[in-house]
Parts: sequence; structure tokens; C-alpha cells
Amino acid sequence: MFSILRGLMVVLGGKLKKISEVEYLLEKTYKPGMRVDGLIFADEELLELAVKDKAVEQVANVAFLPGIVKASIAMPDIHWGYGFPIGGVAATDPEKGGVISPGGVGFDISCGVRVMRTGLNLKEFEPYLDKLVNALAVNIPKGVGSTGKVKTRRKELEEICVKGAKWAVEKGYGWKEDLDYIEENGAYPGADPSKVSARAYERGADQPGTLGAGNHFLEVQVVDKIFDSKAAEVFGLFEGQIVVMIHSGSRGFGHQICTDYLKVMDAAVRKYGFNLPDRQLACAPINSKEGRDYLAAMACAVNYALCNREILGHWVRYSFEQVLRQPAEKLNIELVYDVSHNIAKFEKHKVNGQVKTLCVHRKGATRAFGPGRPEVPAKYRSVGQPVIIPGDMGSASYVLVGTAEGETKAFASTCHGAGRVMSRAEAKRKVRGSELKSRLESRGIRVVSGSLSLLAEEAPEAYKDVDRVVDICERAGLSRKVARLKPLAVVKG
Repeated sequence: MFSILRGLMVVLGGKLKKISEVEYLLEKTYKPGMRVDGLIFADEELLELAVKDKAVEQVANVAFLPGIVKASIAMPDIHWGYGFPIGGVAATDPEKGGVISPGGVGFDISCGVRVMRTGLNLKEFEPYLDKLVNALAVNIPKGVGSTGKVKTRRKELEEICVKGAKWAVEKGYGWKEDLDYIEENGAYPGADPSKVSARAYERGADQPGTLGAGNHFLEVQVVDKIFDSKAAEVFGLFEGQIVVMIHSGSRGFGHQICTDYLKVMDAAVRKYGFNLPDRQLACAPINSKEGRDYLAAMACAVNYALCNREILGHWVRYSFEQVLRQPAEKLNIELVYDVSHNIAKFEKHKVNGQVKTLCVHRKGATRAFGPGRPEVPAKYRSVGQPVIIPGDMGSASYVLVGTAEGETKAFASTCHGAGRVMSRAEAKRKVRGSELKSRLESRGIRVVSGSLSLLAEEAPEAYKDVDRVVDICERAGLSRKVARLKPLAVVKG
């Protein structure tokens, strides 16, 4: 019988090696110019999908980046993206001419997820669910080009660029305690508002505290199953608990910053004489003016996104208070964690036995530090960093925890979601938004969407099986399952 793997090896010129049940090595001899191997975490069927949509070619292309160390890495939710595959990870060494590439971060800079737990269980909360959905529909600005209730002038936007979620807390849109459970304590370092264009400020002026559209969403969920009781207890999670997940990013502000700096990087590639197989991998040395300017602007977008999600969290608390007529403090609506999955970060990792500061690009991949790392909130440090993985509207989402093994294998990275198997255009051709809404509601999942057409783009069949993706990450040692979350209500743009 002709196996999938044998067929893929033929397609990839015999340069693919299976190194474990869920790990595949794409040798650097696959393409002349690759500086490192490709390392893909997948099973045979998911690997086949990645080959078909050319995402594996992008894994090889990323391996051309100057200063890349160890491997060009792909998570099991890998699919075609701009320059980097979505689900791609690459670390570059600033001391070895390492580069920063906007394609390794993406247009939605600091797109990420937060989970907020409550003290409520499903049985006591269920009578309030419909009213809460209605309140969230009113209170959460959503949709393409949506504008928020928080209006900002240029000076305030510049403050957000530096302070991030701290700005929201100072203005009363969140709790001081939240900052302990946000990446970088809510403010990414190195931001320089002067490196952001006037057009980006125009686009970002009225979007703090907005959900946006596309795959961004807010879900009311129930903790359906606990896999790791110790970590779940540390994270404050229990079976039957009501939680809220928010998935959003830096909106038009970050998109414009990426757009602006791709032009800068395109010129930098010619200036520094880089030989790259794909123009979308445009980059500049980390220590160059172009590299430093992009990193400073990117940090502004990260902080904008952190502020955005903090304000959205405020509107969630406000909605619960309206419906249950109790303060959010009494309802114990607390932040579990907020983490980005489109970002480049400077982190210490061991390479060839030596600890080095590397620039880790994660595009559609989530940081997943194991126990003991100082970057992990003190309360969680004994078990590791929470990892939040949204699924599709019809299945489940997960809370995972990072591992020490994942730090060694993949620069402390794991998946970021289910990963698309169908383009948005194809999903719209095959699925009617109204039919999808009826189908989900027949299964007891309330749906609020500003556009049925955009809802169709995010149909469950457009995504891989999130259970499978998460299972592969666990089998590979990248992360461990803590809790499964089932959707009760979905709010989308």
C-alpha cells in the first residue's frame, strides 16, 4: 500500500524524514540557500494538507533568513500565509546578523487571546445566558471598520503605544490585578510612537475596545473537561465553570504599521544584498536602523492590542454586572491570562548548550514557557505558562500549559488554534451564513453576528480538527492539555 508519507517524500524530493510519530524534518538540502532544516509538527494527514497548500514550501523559504538558528519550525495548525506560513516559528540571532521580518509577525500584530474566569457554574448561570448574549451584542463594538466607545486623540494614542493595557486600567477600563496576567505585564518594552505613521494613527483613533471581524470573536464558554487537575487548580478553573474567551488584535492600527514597514523592508533587502526566495519575506538586520524602527513600531501595535483586549474585558464585566445585577468583583470575573500569537519577542533560549538572546518570530503560534521561567506570572510559575487555544465556533477551545521540553524543541512555542483548511472565499461559496447560524443554534450555541456573510467565512468546516491539533502538540511535548472549553454563545463581527 502506497502510504501518505511515501507519497510526500516523493513530492519533496526525498528530503523529508520522519523523526517521531508527530515530527518531520525537511532537510536543508531541499532548496539551495536554506541555512537550517525545517521542522514540522504534524501527523501524516495534516502534513499532506500543508504540502498541498504550499505551506511546507514557506517553511523552506523561511529557512533562508539571515541569522536563523536551529530550524524553521511549523506547528500542526500550519497553513499558507504572507511570507511565513501561519503556524510558523523562527528564531534569529542578533549577534549573527539575525533579521526581523514583518512577514513573521503578520498584519494583525499581537492578535491574541484572553480567557476570563468567573465564579459561576453552568447550572446557576444558564437562566441568564440569553440576556447576557443580548447585553454583549449591545456593549461589544464589532464588525469591519467598527468604532469603539473609547475615542482617543493623537496624544492618547501615543500613550497607549507605550503603556498598553496599563493605559486602559488607568482610565478605569480594567483592574490593576489584570496586569499581572498579561504578557509583559500589559506593556511591551521598546515602543517609540514617533516610528508610527500618521495614517496608522488615523486608522487606530476610534478602535480601542473593538472586536473587529474575520476570525475575531468573543465566546461565552463552559469548562467541559479538566485534564490536569493540578494546573487547573492553579489557573482557577473547574468543570462546569463559566468562562469568557476574547480573540482580537491591533485592528487597523497594526495592519497599517505592517503595511508601512513592508515597503521599508523591501528596500532593505536590496540595500543589504539578501538573497530570499520570496519577496514577502522582506527583512532587515535587527541591529540596523530599519530593523530597530520596525521593532519600535511593532511594540506600539502590540501595546495597542493589549489595551484593546483589556477594554473588551471591561465591557464583558460590565455586561455581566448589568444582567446579574452584582459587581464583577463579587462574581469573581478575573483574568486567567492574555497572550499574543502574532509577535516577535526577544527571549533567552539555549542553542548548542549556550544561552542566547534571540528574536523569536511567532506567526500563528503561541509562546508556551514551562515551569520556572521568570516571564511566567508568579502564581503560575510552579506549573508553567497558560496557553489559550481557540477552536472553531462549533467545537471546543483549550487551555494548555507550556513545558520545559517545548522550550528545547520549538523555542517554547505551540499551536495557536485549529488552522484553516478552506479559504474564506471557498467557505463563503460552500456555506450560507443563515444556515450556519441555524445549525449552531440547533446545537444550543447562541450566535450574534454583524454579518452572515462574514459568519460563513468562519464555518467549522473551514478549520482543522482542534482536538487533533492540540493532541499532536501534547504528543510532541510542546504543551499539555489542562482544560477543554465548550461554546455556549458566540459574538462575531
